Amino acid sequence: MKDILEYTSYRQYIADYYADKKAKSAFTWPEFASAAGFSSPVYLKYVSEGRFNLSEAAVDRVAAAMHLSGSDLEFFREMVCFDHAKTDKAKKESFQKLVAMAESRKAKVIEADAFRYFDSWKNPVLRELAPAMPGAKPLALAKACRPKITAAEVSDSLNFLVKANMLQKDENGNYVQTDRSITAGPMEVTPAVIRGLHRQMGELALDTIEGVPQNERHFSGVTLGITQAAYDEIVAEINAFRKRVIEIATRETETDEVYRLNIQFFPMTNKGSKKG
Repeated sequence: MKDILEYTSYRQYIADYYADKKAKSAFTWPEFASAAGFSSPVYLKYVSEGRFNLSEAAVDRVAAAMHLSGSDLEFFREMVCFDHAKTDKAKKESFQKLVAMAESRKAKVIEADAFRYFDSWKNPVLRELAPAMPGAKPLALAKACRPKITAAEVSDSLNFLVKANMLQKDENGNYVQTDRSITAGPMEVTPAVIRGLHRQMGELALDTIEGVPQNERHFSGVTLGITQAAYDEIVAEINAFRKRVIEIATRETETDEVYRLNIQFFPMTNKGSKKG
């Protein structure tokens, strides 16, 4: 099976460990559970499926049953902390620890680049802006950003984008995109990091209400009373619309300005408040 450093989900690691042992012997879930000190023969199966959580006291027993020790044991413990984290802040901090632990052993967490990319609005903006300003120095790129950032922040972001293969330099030393669009994908940390990016972009949108001329921005909204079925249909329409917008933007090879599109559709009443 894969090295533990290639995982971010302890549940998937448990499932893969079981599958690997099962393929080589008559290994069973009851045998696995018993080795970890559980009376329920299906407890670890349910943990791997996300139906149960490992208690803090059980983490080391399960790790011992899988013969984990030293830095592998520490990594497994942190994967459990990452999975069980209650807040976005705790989730992000735990993920950063996983990345640091892996990098200290010269290993790469596959999701780390995506995590860093979506962790700051500067990365997606500069990924679009740098190719549109061929030959521009970091200071010029910094001054072009709204809000203003420093040349050092630009350099840091560009270095990361190149290292992560989200940008590359052509024969003239200009930045070009390796792909026209980037999506979050199925990474384990997506919900926490994307919520953070939405908060950043929402705050930037508020600043443009007064700071950007009306003919250069578009804000509109409508308040609706709907059913759950209507909600599901509207969300499907929003997803289809967003895909059409991406198609329009990516069919052009040149960029005049970098824009952000926020699509927000949220409740303004408490569900079930009208009942009773």
